[in-house]
Amino acid sequence: MPINYQEIYTQIKQVGQGAKERRKKKEEAQKQARKLLETHSSQLDFLRSKVNSAKQADSNIRCACPLDEDLASHYPTPDSVSATLIAADGSQAIADRHSSVQFCVVNVGAITMKPDSGETPSVEVESELFFGDAIEEQGLTTEGGIALRRDLAERAIIERLGKGLKGHIVSFTDGTLEIFRVRDVESASMYRNTVEKYISVLSRLQERGIISAGYIDKPASNLVVKLLELTQITLPEELEKLRNTPPLKYVTDRWLFGYQNKDFQLLPPGHRSAVFKLQSNSEKNYKGALELHFFYLNVGSEGHPWPVRVEIPRWVVDDKKQLDLLHAVLVEQCKILGGKPYPYMLNRAHEIAVVKNEEKQQIMQLLQMELKRQGEEVEDPSNKQENKGALSVGRKRY
Repeated sequence: MPINYQEIYTQIKQVGQGAKERRKKKEEAQKQARKLLETHSSQLDFLRSKVNSAKQADSNIRCACPLDEDLASHYPTPDSVSATLIAADGSQAIADRHSSVQFCVVNVGAITMKPDSGETPSVEVESELFFGDAIEEQGLTTEGGIALRRDLAERAIIERLGKGLKGHIVSFTDGTLEIFRVRDVESASMYRNTVEKYISVLSRLQERGIISAGYIDKPASNLVVKLLELTQITLPEELEKLRNTPPLKYVTDRWLFGYQNKDFQLLPPGHRSAVFKLQSNSEKNYKGALELHFFYLNVGSEGHPWPVRVEIPRWVVDDKKQLDLLHAVLVEQCKILGGKPYPYMLNRAHEIAVVKNEEKQQIMQLLQMELKRQGEEVEDPSNKQENKGALSVGRKRY
């Protein structure tokens, strides 16, 4: 049967009836957040002490920690410098227990480009197939496990493509620089092994001066907001209170850095925010030059702010020229796609990496043919899968 739209409509009306109260709470929280930002913008020692106290009480706390730039500071787009750009993105086909053949695929696309050089961009695709027992042995039975493998593959292809390149090199991927967290992965040993490999790749990129960045479009986190909330409690006594009833519950960093009115805009178009250290329980993995940091960047236009978060290692933060280069490159990349700003090269990398359903079906057929040719028995798909397929027979697609 189709969706019961009468029930859905009734529930939608209930959502609408609560809109006024939610808007009131959100506006109050947003006003408080703006006031806290103004009050504590330059109180960096105080803010760092709050983070340290919270960390002592709960090592898993996740928030921003200021360095040496005021919270409300912002910096315009620097002059562009000639550089080679490498962008990578990954996709995957996850094993389906209802299928006749158990397999999964990690597919990574990468593009290398030298803007204004007249050279044609170089495109690469790396595809890795896992079959049967290898799926469980490699820890790829969950979304988290295969995402972990994909994250490593994205950074590894950047390292390979960067070998032999001269001059400035800027690389970026879609999503966080911080690798997938352990709670999303079934095998703890596989997680540790993959993280070690990932850190090794980041270290080699750092040794060769290849900028590594993670680009988070439309971030939903509240890292800086959480920092502001820490100023409102006594630590460690009230940390549990902060978890259960956060005073700025309805505020996100994206709203904070996208805020504007007729007289004020915290982050004008093309400007980056202050750089913050990422306080999280993963810091034990990212040490020294690889310590994780981030900044917000408004890649939008006048009247249409679009703050994104950019994650970078400490060594990029410490080298102002590298930081400025990354800033300029991302702004220029986002201008290419016009009214929907997003790095052009990441968009292209995604297009070449995505695993389409028909491609997954073709891989399955090729596997079935090869297994049968070698005399191995191939199971039938589940009855559930067969019946779902039967329902779609004869349907027209428009």
